[in-house]
Amino acid sequence: MTDNSKDEGYKTGAQGYKMQRFTSVSHPQANDQVVVTNRILVQEIKKKLDRTGGNWVEELTSVLWSYRTTLRGSTRENPFFLVYGTEALIPVELGIPSHRIMHFNEGSNSQLLKEHLDLVDELQEMAFIRMQRHINMMIKAHNRE
Repeated sequence: MTDNSKDEGYKTGAQGYKMQRFTSVSHPQANDQVVVTNRILVQEIKKKLDRTGGNWVEELTSVLWSYRTTLRGSTRENPFFLVYGTEALIPVELGIPSHRIMHFNEGSNSQLLKEHLDLVDELQEMAFIRMQRHINMMIKAHNRE
């Protein structure tokens, strides 16, 4: 959640929604992350447009899906998994008789998703630790140069 104001009531209100992470407008690391993410998305859209010659709006959905389901080196997880606690089911998998599709049970699926969501905090914490290790390794490598 992004804080665009200096109002302390913002954090109090956000606590009611059980939000755990806050980003300030003047937080340079978060701003840099947004710039990097936007750069990656623009590069991927350009690649798609070079191949298809289509409208960038038409390509945005597939580029976002790809970005959200691609493993990150620093966390060794993909953003979708860190949010939902389960792997994304890509549309093409719906037509292929995979193990996951063949053994799908709608009745137990909701319960399993709830159980996975209970583990999301732990998954996010582990990913955060891996990301911190990754940052520390980059800092050490930079300091050696």
